[in-house]
Amino acid sequence: MRRRSFLAGLAAASLAAGPTWAQAAPDAAAIRDVIGSQLDAFLADDGQRAWFYASPGIQQMFRTEDIFMGMVRNGYQPVYRPKSRAFEALRDTATGPEQDVRLTDAAGEEWIAIYSMEQQPDGSWKIAGCRLVKAPPSV
Repeated sequence: MRRRSFLAGLAAASLAAGPTWAQAAPDAAAIRDVIGSQLDAFLADDGQRAWFYASPGIQQMFRTEDIFMGMVRNGYQPVYRPKSRAFEALRDTATGPEQDVRLTDAAGEEWIAIYSMEQQPDGSWKIAGCRLVKAPPSV
């Protein structure tokens, strides 16, 4: 199974620098809206808008929207240019909610993007990381 992650090294920094997941159940619609909006921003090559949906920890790690966009463009093509997307499971984890999104890349291969979400002090949600895993074959 092939994996890519921009969570490496972020966990400790995120715990030290950013807010953690609230005790209340996550707002699934708000989380899906944030992820969908960032995916739309990637499709439009709108780095400023894509950057807006990244958590403070991600922004600290990549420093600029241009560096962030380059990382996504070069390492996360299924996220950067999905042919299709479908929201799947939203799970509560010890570090916060995770949202699965099934993506189809330009070659027709399917991936599961596992988004780690972080609730901000104002109650909004930001994307704190994304792991990209090759989707198991459909039965």
